[in-house]
Amino acid sequence: MILGRVVGNVVAPQKLASLTGAKLLLVDPLRFDAGGSAGATQKLVVAIDTLGTGPGEVVLLVQGSSARLASPDGKQPIDAAIVGIVECVQWHDRILRHAELAGAAI
Repeated sequence: MILGRVVGNVVAPQKLASLTGAKLLLVDPLRFDAGGSAGATQKLVVAIDTLGTGPGEVVLLVQGSSARLASPDGKQPIDAAIVGIVECVQWHDRILRHAELAGAAI
């Protein structure tokens, strides 16, 4: 699983019929330095939203076969899926709450 922040929406008016109605979001995976500070990687990923998240949310992201399992029938051509909304992360001796993670510098 990957921690990331939702930074935008992806609009694809033409896509595979089985993805019609699916919400696609742009997610920036987070990185953590040795001091326990969070920052953005700027390696953006398009992910299907399974939870109704939106811009600024810190999320758990899965990729590959795990993402396909997040689809209703487990067979959708999905490479990345949002499977959780993060409240806080304990890193070293710090607890990073949602507001601090969401505000991590890009």
